[in-house]
Parts: sequence; C-alpha cells; structure tokens
Amino acid sequence: MADILGFVQTLWRARLIAPMRPDRYVRMALAGRRVGLTATMGVAAAAERCPDRVGLIDEIGTLTWRELDDRCDALAVALQRLPGGTPKSVAIMCRNHRGFVEALVATNRIGADILLLNTSFAGPALAEVVEREGADVVIYDEEFTAVVDTALAAVPDAVRILGWTDAQADDGIRSVEGLVEENAGKRPAPATSKSRMILLTSGTTGAPKGARRAEGGGGAGDLKAILDRTPWRAEETTVIAAPMFHAWGFSQLLFSALMACTIVTRRKFDPEATLALIDEHRATGLIVVPVMFDRIMDLPDEVRNRYSGKTLRFAAASGSRMHPDVVIRFMDQFGDVIYNNYNATEAGMIATATPADLRAAPDTAGKPAPGTEIRILDAEFRPLPAGETGGIYVRSGTLFDGYTSGATKDFHEDFMASGDLGYLDDEGRLFVVGRDDEMIVSGGENVYPIEVEKALIKHPDVAEAAVIGVDDAEYGQRLAAFVVLSGDADRGATTPDTLKQHVRENLANYKVPREIAVLDELPRGSTGKVLRNDLRAHLD
Repeated sequence: MADILGFVQTLWRARLIAPMRPDRYVRMALAGRRVGLTATMGVAAAAERCPDRVGLIDEIGTLTWRELDDRCDALAVALQRLPGGTPKSVAIMCRNHRGFVEALVATNRIGADILLLNTSFAGPALAEVVEREGADVVIYDEEFTAVVDTALAAVPDAVRILGWTDAQADDGIRSVEGLVEENAGKRPAPATSKSRMILLTSGTTGAPKGARRAEGGGGAGDLKAILDRTPWRAEETTVIAAPMFHAWGFSQLLFSALMACTIVTRRKFDPEATLALIDEHRATGLIVVPVMFDRIMDLPDEVRNRYSGKTLRFAAASGSRMHPDVVIRFMDQFGDVIYNNYNATEAGMIATATPADLRAAPDTAGKPAPGTEIRILDAEFRPLPAGETGGIYVRSGTLFDGYTSGATKDFHEDFMASGDLGYLDDEGRLFVVGRDDEMIVSGGENVYPIEVEKALIKHPDVAEAAVIGVDDAEYGQRLAAFVVLSGDADRGATTPDTLKQHVRENLANYKVPREIAVLDELPRGSTGKVLRNDLRAHLD
C-alpha cells in the first residue's frame, strides 16, 4: 500500500495526475487502448489530455498534440498500404525533426520493428547494420541519400521514404510529408504484432550492436525513479538537443510525450541557438549530450551572457564523460540544474548525479537509481570496497533482451556487466573511469585513460584530451595522447615535451604518454563520444 501511495504522490507532484475533467481521463484511457500500451503511446495520450497545446516545434513550425497524433496515424496508414503490405521492420535515419517523430510513432503503431540508425554512418557501416538487422523500409533525410544508396545496393526491394527534404520532393519519390497529406484523417488498422525497438550501441570501440529492448521497460518503477530524481513537470516545455536516434535522446523524447511536454528541437545542434530556444520558449528542461555543455561554455562571454536560461529547472545529460570544470562553470552561470545520467543502451538508467552531487564531486555519475543495484567486482567477481576500481555490474528491472545477433552481456548472479570500470565512494556515489576494453596495460601496470586525460586537461593551455593504448613490442602497450589546445594557448611554449613534463609532475612515470599529438579537434560521433579508433590515424 505504501508503494502505491508513494507512486501516486510522485505522479501528483509531477502533475501527471492533475485536476481535469473526468472525460479527459476516459479519452486518454481509450487512446491507450487504441494504439496499445506501446513505448510511443504518450503522443496519443497527450492528444487527448491537451489537444490544443503545442506538442512539437521544429524548424518547419508548430504542431499541436492533436495535429501530431493525426499525422502519425496518417503515416501509419501509408505504411500499411505499401505495395508489399505492412513492413516487418522500418529503419529510420533522420535528424531531430517532426519526420523522425512521426516515423517512430507510426512504425510503433503498426507493430513493425524499429531500427534507429546513427546519422554519422558511412555507407559500408550502414550496409553492415541493415544487412544484419534487416529493413523492409528506410525513412531517411535527403542529405543521406548517397549513404542510403550505397547501403541498399544489395537490398533493391527496400522501400525508401524521405523524412526531410530541403525542397519539394520530386514526383515519384515517397516522402513522409506527401504520405501524411495523402492519408490525412485516416486511422491505421490495429497492429497484429508487437513492435520491437532496436537501439544501436555507440560502437566507439567496435561495430555497433543492435540492442533489443522489450516494450514497457521497467514500467511504473522506472517512471517513479525518473520523476523522483529529476524535476520533470507535465505540460511544460523541453528543448531536446541530443540526437533522438540515440538511446538517450530517444528515451527523453518518449518521456516528454508521456509528460505532454512541448518538444522543441532543431536538426543540428548550435550552442547559441539552443540558448535562444530555451529563453524564447521558456523551457524548463534541456536534454543534451555532455559535449554540448562544452560548446555552450566555449561561446564568447558576450554571446553567452545574452541569454538567461532562468526558466530551466533541469539540464539533463548522458552519453559520455562530462568535464568537471565545465559542469561548475555552467551551473555558476545558469543555476544548479545539471543532472548527469549514467545510462546504457542495454540497461536503461543506472545512476543519476543531482546538482548537489555534482557540486560535491563534479565528475561523479551519481547514486544508483531507485530499483537499481550496482556492484564493483574484481576479475574473480569479488566485491571491492569503496575507492577501489573494478568492473561495474548492474541489476535492475530494465535490462535488455539481448543483442539482435543472439549474443548477450556477461552476467554474474543476475548482475549485468556494464562494460565499464569504476568505483564507489564512501557516500555511495559512482565514478566511471573508462571502458574495460580501454584499460591500458603498459609494462605490467594498469593505466586508466581518464586519469591521464584529467591530468592533461588541468594544463592551462589544453582544452580537450584523449588517451589510447598502442601496441608496443617492449611494453605490450604504450600510451598515446591527443590534445586540443585552447584558443588563447601559447602554441610555441606548449609542446608535446612540455605536456609530458606536466603529466610527469602529476602522475607516476609509467602514466606519461610516449606520444602526444596536437589536433584541431577530437573525432567525435554524433552523440559526442570520442571515436578512439579514429585517433590512431593521427599517429606517426
């Protein structure tokens, strides 16, 4: 009984339960029955809860929740009426805009599997994923036409639909907009199968894998955990800058719809434009990947100071490490609003660092989410005490169903190996030091890249740093570092040798990189993660 009462109190505080006419609740329930208890049912529910409220704002314009819901229905009808009938699988390769949202929701409503594709894929990588996962239909932005052509060369029967065009689509080419117009006012037939979401892992150290997530996830427990930790409120406004094809942006899109929060987005991230959207639409939430905080704080002071961000209640990030100095600087200017989420495509939400956690320890991933347990284990699966680094193992109600290849993660006593290394402090806060496959063993000594990266970033002339291991005949592996200098750096005085000396003065000698390369920028994927395999091309 106490659990039920606590859940209701959480929903009331978040205004998901609010004083409304009884018929609104009835219609919301009927909407859920019509579209099914699917991941995207929030759109249909919002269309009944607040039909005339703005649901989505993108570069094209504004859609109310009712308009968005109707457009999703129209596209769903079009997909069911394709020459080959209802597709079994739909791949989506779109940036953040209404076409992405409509493709996602429509596919979910007809019961087809959804494959979300990284917009950074090159043709061969995309071809590998499409061949492995299968796709009857590909919905993509016009700018990716050449990539899609390459990827689908061996799949000539796949249906192609443009999700975004910069001009009117040529006659004969299907587009989301055209299909919506042709089927306006129609509703799809009920789905005869259950849609699966296939989210690709980041693939920063290897080929991306398809992680299959069941509908429903962790249910009420997950909902309560998020609302208890992050101050969402129903019917407010959220700016989503994080890529929606990625697990983090995708989950926040679905959550915004569930909360009937107006979704404000744009196709490509621009730091100043993001600040402007927050102020213009009085957004209370901002969804980013950590590198976006970096780019905002890299703006000249006179540009950044034009915007107040005073309406923000939370700025939530996930996907990669955050720079502690950037966290503090952002909160000093825009308030204590950053929530750092440690998530995994395979496990959902694992831990969240609140602003109070980040003030105390700016590089923490936070404390375990309610309903989630974290263990730090050594190579023999023995629990490690606070402060000692080992493998991060997780147990929760939202673990994935396995990779689409049939493989799965390693488990120990129902705890899933996250693939990351980290430690817990005496307060129970989690600190992630890197991937287990990133750990460098040089001359028999274990070196965690993040430790060396932090030392380099502390140099006043270094803006960013990344460290990898390189095969070495004598030591097994040697350390190679890559740095981006700050705009006002003294490039004559800041050389690889002076940077090595800086590391030597702060860390043990075996942690000093043998090579340091100065780059204009670090190679990153669209979610902001450093592409470590790409760094090797910069070595002599």
